[in-house]
Amino acid sequence: MNQLQGIIVAIQSNGHLSLVDVRIGDDTFTSILLETPESTPWLKPGNPVELMFKATEVALGKNLSGLLSLRNRIPATVRDIRHGAILSEVALDYRGQIFYSIVTTRAVERLELVVGDAVEALVKSNEMSLREIPQEPLSPSWERLRPELVEGGRGEGAEKHEL
Repeated sequence: MNQLQGIIVAIQSNGHLSLVDVRIGDDTFTSILLETPESTPWLKPGNPVELMFKATEVALGKNLSGLLSLRNRIPATVRDIRHGAILSEVALDYRGQIFYSIVTTRAVERLELVVGDAVEALVKSNEMSLREIPQEPLSPSWERLRPELVEGGRGEGAEKHEL
């Protein structure tokens, strides 16, 4: 499952449906959900979320121009291609975050894709799910990872370390 992290910037709800806009850098992506801010407390502007979508739901375009009904056009760079007899997996880099597209090998050949190509990944808004990124209370991570370093928590045989 592909995952990209962003921030909720807008929500439009009607009945039990919501269109949720998520910003990553200067780009905005849209997910349609069967949830509303009333039914899902974390669904509100300003909250960090993960956009999740299957590699098989990612179409690829090269040298696109004009308007499309797809709201989620992800500019990316091809980082790797694993060719199969029928399907190929294309690794894509979007702002340092890697995600994948699985398309037919014929499509890869028709697009003449090679590592380094600039492409647009296309994902319909109903294929994008959202997941809350829990906001943990602020505490030094070393307390959770190395309890022996916390005063009174030195384990047997543990050495005292300066932090």
